[in-house]
Amino acid sequence: MAVAGAPGGPRRAEVLAALSLAIDLGLGQPMEHMLRSALIATRLAGRLGLAAERRDTTFYATLVAWIGCHADSHELAAWFGDDIAFRSATYRVDWAGLPFLRLLATHAGRDRAPVSRAVLAAAFLARTRGHLAELIHSHCSSAARLADRLGLAPAVGAALAGTFERWDGSGLPAGARGDRLPIEVRVVHLAEIAEVHLRRGGVTAAVAMARARSGRQFDPAVVTVFADAAEEILGGLLDEDVWAAALAQAPEGDRTLTEAELDDLLTAIGDFADLKCPFALGHSRGVADLAAEAARLSGLPEPDVRLVRRAGLVHDLGRMGVPTTIWEKPGPLSEAEWERVRLHPYLTGRILRRVTGLEQVALVAAAHHERLDGSGYPLGAAGAALAPHARLLAAADVYHSLREPRPHRPARDAVDAAEILRQQARESRLDAHAVDAVLLAAGHPRRRPAHPAGLTGREVQVLRLLATGGSNREIARTLSISEKTVRNHVEHIYAKAGVTNRTGAGLFALEHGITGLPGR
Repeated sequence: MAVAGAPGGPRRAEVLAALSLAIDLGLGQPMEHMLRSALIATRLAGRLGLAAERRDTTFYATLVAWIGCHADSHELAAWFGDDIAFRSATYRVDWAGLPFLRLLATHAGRDRAPVSRAVLAAAFLARTRGHLAELIHSHCSSAARLADRLGLAPAVGAALAGTFERWDGSGLPAGARGDRLPIEVRVVHLAEIAEVHLRRGGVTAAVAMARARSGRQFDPAVVTVFADAAEEILGGLLDEDVWAAALAQAPEGDRTLTEAELDDLLTAIGDFADLKCPFALGHSRGVADLAAEAARLSGLPEPDVRLVRRAGLVHDLGRMGVPTTIWEKPGPLSEAEWERVRLHPYLTGRILRRVTGLEQVALVAAAHHERLDGSGYPLGAAGAALAPHARLLAAADVYHSLREPRPHRPARDAVDAAEILRQQARESRLDAHAVDAVLLAAGHPRRRPAHPAGLTGREVQVLRLLATGGSNREIARTLSISEKTVRNHVEHIYAKAGVTNRTGAGLFALEHGITGLPGR
């Protein structure tokens, strides 16, 4: 049995609850949709008299019910364009009959020209069930593997296999019907859809939806219990602190994760985020390993190395909130598309900071697109506002991304990627020390460090002493040079840094980490 983690560390349920927020983004639903659904499912399971073990299965099966849906985002986008908009639209109808076919026809080829759209829609509708079966198979197989990676019980994985099944046997992939569907699955089916209708029309709307689909999508017995106790199950739910309420009912009590368990869980979550786009497979692991080795080479202590690695594993979790059509666009992005892309690091931070013990991971991960000169996103943070951990992660992310193919460009070779990083260091976009460490970690030979604004090594030495209050005489004595030479260096520093006095030079040094980072 695993030893409990450190006091104040995260619980498995907390980390999975954060993951559910990312799943919400990919479904086009507001954050806490799956959390609220898990709360509904657990209360309904209690009303049905399910044993504690089955209630626990129901909780986790609801929380991560759609964890596999992002694995087919590439294929879904090929058929329907914006995968997030399509998933959101599917909540408006029952997945059967003419309304569902009409939905499919409306969205097929939605991002294409009229003729191409008509051809694609006809091709999909000619073999609707076969195409859906392929998508659902991808979803279910990915969901089962990810559930196992997340440390969930086999019963949860078995329940996820029934995500697209229906009570009347018209579902996929197995067409299981009636009592052949585990009771946990039957509860999950109703709870998740009920949550959407609760938000849209209140308790009355949720009950009406359940009764209308009874005997088709839902188990009639489960619907009866739900309808009879709807006020107790749903009443006041929209006003509750859903995060706290759901976690209060989560299994495992207050046991926190060990360091090894947390690392395994974050690795699985990083792999989940990469499934959004085929070209990103392995990206999060690669960035994490590269950033961690760079942190180690920079002389950071082991806890800081661990922090950088964990932030690297989950830095792209917010990617779920951006349509696959944008990530895979072969040409330039529109301004509106760029706005959505710029949002994804913010979403990463917002998701992770909810988890006890991951606050610093959230800060570092959310800053992986920030730049020293303030030109990054989402906050435009600059200089001293960016910790060494974030600087290392930013450089590692740029390098690793350049070495990967993208829809708009081929992969860069190692030499080109290294030169691009060094150029960004010269332009003060990336931290020069972080770039040196990342390139060394990536196997490039050590070079003389690049300094911001084109400063020479001697000018950096002068600036460091100048920023810490040294007079020209003191600087001359320390460096064994003349005061006149110091004055010349100071003039050059002011010109290159775009400042006019010692205070400005000190702020420039602080913003570029010259006073604090090792190895300068």
